[in-house]
Amino acid sequence: MTEQRDGRNGEPPSSVRRSFDFTSLEEYEALRLQLAAAEMAGIGNPFCRVHDGLAGDTTIVEGRELLNFASYDYLGLNGHENVSAAAKAAIDCLGTSVGASRLVAGERQLHRDLEAALASLHGVDASLTFVSGHATNVTTIGRLLGPDDLFVADRLVHNSLVEGGRLSGAKRVLTPHNDPDAIERALRVHRSRHRRAVVAVEGLYSMDGDVPDLARLIEIKRRYDAWLFVDEAHSMGVLGKSGRGLAEEQGIDPKAVEIWMGTLSKSFAAVGGYIAGDHALIDLLKMSAPGFVYSVGLPPPMAAAALAAVETMQGDPSRLRRLRSNGRTFLEAAASAGLDTGASIGASVVPIIVGDSPKAIVLSNRLFERGVNVLPIIFPAVAEREARLRFFITARHTEAQVREAVRLVSEELKLLEDAPRFADQVASVAESSTLS
Repeated sequence: MTEQRDGRNGEPPSSVRRSFDFTSLEEYEALRLQLAAAEMAGIGNPFCRVHDGLAGDTTIVEGRELLNFASYDYLGLNGHENVSAAAKAAIDCLGTSVGASRLVAGERQLHRDLEAALASLHGVDASLTFVSGHATNVTTIGRLLGPDDLFVADRLVHNSLVEGGRLSGAKRVLTPHNDPDAIERALRVHRSRHRRAVVAVEGLYSMDGDVPDLARLIEIKRRYDAWLFVDEAHSMGVLGKSGRGLAEEQGIDPKAVEIWMGTLSKSFAAVGGYIAGDHALIDLLKMSAPGFVYSVGLPPPMAAAALAAVETMQGDPSRLRRLRSNGRTFLEAAASAGLDTGASIGASVVPIIVGDSPKAIVLSNRLFERGVNVLPIIFPAVAEREARLRFFITARHTEAQVREAVRLVSEELKLLEDAPRFADQVASVAESSTLS
């Protein structure tokens, strides 16, 4: 077929050329309009600020020290002497990369040691690590499910689970948040028409900081012959007397759940993700999950750091006690100040729900100026009327830091809501978002 030309220098017509121009995309134009409207309204961008050095209970941004509530380092193990020493020793012995897929030439004893420790932590037979937490969910769901199958998930599960379900081609049903009756209805309606079924929930929800009723979910999935997938990204090292997660927190036999997932980038001060379960599941994923088979193995310093973090957590339960105490203090102080923390149980994640996205962004920026680093969660990550500031609580924080942060939020939120121009700013940005 002859390519259409516009007669000048033999170039394709402008309509064809623009298909290669990302600035012509509708999505880019919508983003540009939103950013321009926010700038006109004086609403600065709080995202992707550069931090200098280790971000713990405090952090340094633009030369200023701030209280930091935007780190996943729940147990305060990032930079711990044991963790750092293990990573450095792994570099000296094995380098910074294994240089290959583990099936080809990238297998190291560190991988096996870490996976054994993670399986033991969960109380199941085996585990398998991946270089990305997001890819862990996408590739596992994609390997286990196909177009003949059913994927039922709480509507607030992580994007990686939703994407895994979408890419698998399975029938997808997202249910109202933390509603086991809705999950059961979905299975009752759809299960009989599908070969396999997965029910996906989080151990501690990353937006609301609440937990599911694991015993009820196990009863439901058994009745409808479905696998239960629990994403423990935010609950390992946080829930349970010894940090073993949701099953320990609620007194459940962990082997009653088919698929446990976790990340290494939060409590375990490294990077990557993992799946834990019985030997058959792990053998299947190790030999056929694309995100494992066709990806390089976990880098030695990350595997060593995560293993040292697991061991340090188990040897020092005081970190978990401090974490949970800080969470309780935050909830108590927020309630006294009349702030809305939703359904959070006060573990590692506590939201302060403020309403709309512009208000959340402005409040985040004002707190930054007052010395508190906390990020807004806005539409479409949450519903527009549920925009919030999301506080990550850690074992490093002191009670005084927690109470000071809550005090500053309360002060700035009141000032913001009383400001005469704020309603106009919100309307400007909202109108731009609607038009785009």
